[in-house]
Amino acid sequence: MAEPDSKAPDVEEEVEEVEGEEEDEAGGDTAAESTKIAAQLMKNPQVLAALQEKLGSIVGTPSGYIQSLPKPVKRRIKALKKLQNDVINLEAQFYKEVHVLECKYAAQYAPLFDKRCEIVTGNVEPKDDECDWPSDDEKDEEDKLADELKEKAKVEEKKEEEEKKTEEEMKGIPGFWLTIFKNVDMLAEMVQDHDEPILNHLQDIKVKFSDGEPKGFTLEFHFEPNEFFTETVLTKQYTMRFEQDSTDPFSYEGPEIVKCTGCPITWNKGKNVTVKTVKKKQKHKGRGITRTVTKTVQNDSFFNFFTPPQVPEGENEDDMDEDTEALLAADFEIGHFIRERIVPRSVLYFTGEALENDEYDDEDGEEEDDGEDYDEENDPDFQPGTSSHKMRNFLQGGGRKAS
Repeated sequence: MAEPDSKAPDVEEEVEEVEGEEEDEAGGDTAAESTKIAAQLMKNPQVLAALQEKLGSIVGTPSGYIQSLPKPVKRRIKALKKLQNDVINLEAQFYKEVHVLECKYAAQYAPLFDKRCEIVTGNVEPKDDECDWPSDDEKDEEDKLADELKEKAKVEEKKEEEEKKTEEEMKGIPGFWLTIFKNVDMLAEMVQDHDEPILNHLQDIKVKFSDGEPKGFTLEFHFEPNEFFTETVLTKQYTMRFEQDSTDPFSYEGPEIVKCTGCPITWNKGKNVTVKTVKKKQKHKGRGITRTVTKTVQNDSFFNFFTPPQVPEGENEDDMDEDTEALLAADFEIGHFIRERIVPRSVLYFTGEALENDEYDDEDGEEEDDGEDYDEENDPDFQPGTSSHKMRNFLQGGGRKAS
């Protein structure tokens, strides 16, 4: 009897192995069937959308790896974070010195921008050597004009005399800044039809930097005397923070705009385009009498730019609603763009040349997807590890955030 008992486990093991093989075969069939079903489900747009939403919700969630590390390792991570904080402090100091450099060179830019204003307003007529700049279509225009002169010499001569007289009467470059505003989508959205006659009086936009406290810059909009308001200069001041946020130090990405202040506008009677009068009928519940009530409400206008929402300070900083935050974020972006792009390169925005370049600067210089994969290894212009892109973005308005 002892021998059968000793052999029983061997039999059981053999049976388990056979059953295991059968299960593997069944499992293989089940896996193949599951794969087939999964493939069919992945073709369903609704299933794909639900899957993408689910994946999007877990992106960036902690894996628990850091929490599971031993205390000595966590201690070393703290040391790295402290070093990172020192790096950020040094980076903040770098941007402060860049701002000082901007203030220094602003004084050297000023005479050039003043000369630009003189030409735009017609106070100065540029000399021939100052106009010596090639034009892409200059030759085509000359050839076309020559042919026309040959065919219609007398008619063209009379026409040229009339045009010359008109040109002599035309001062400077009419509609210079208004054309720029209408060319740039970001600004064109702000400009209403009733703003255009006023902006035709805009003669110059200047940027004044402040290297004291608070640091920042002021946009000055210079107008010729006009029938709309009494001021000749409207200002918009932006305050910048160069240090990291003490509540979230590792979110630092460079200097950011944190506050802006507009200026009052003394509108002449009946000329205020920032408000409009609306009439509303009200019916008395008890008497049933209807009356017309006149109310003054805010009107869409570019000149609302000079009355931005107030930024809460101190303990009330978190009290801002989403609409106010969105308005301020848009305001900061516009002010930054005017400072970094419009003022330094105004003539190129007037002609539209700068608009072509801006298309390549969108989204931090990301190229448009043309359906082809980019191979950086075979790109002769690819230079990994260079810092010029970051510096160019900061100095030319590319990557500094405004919050």
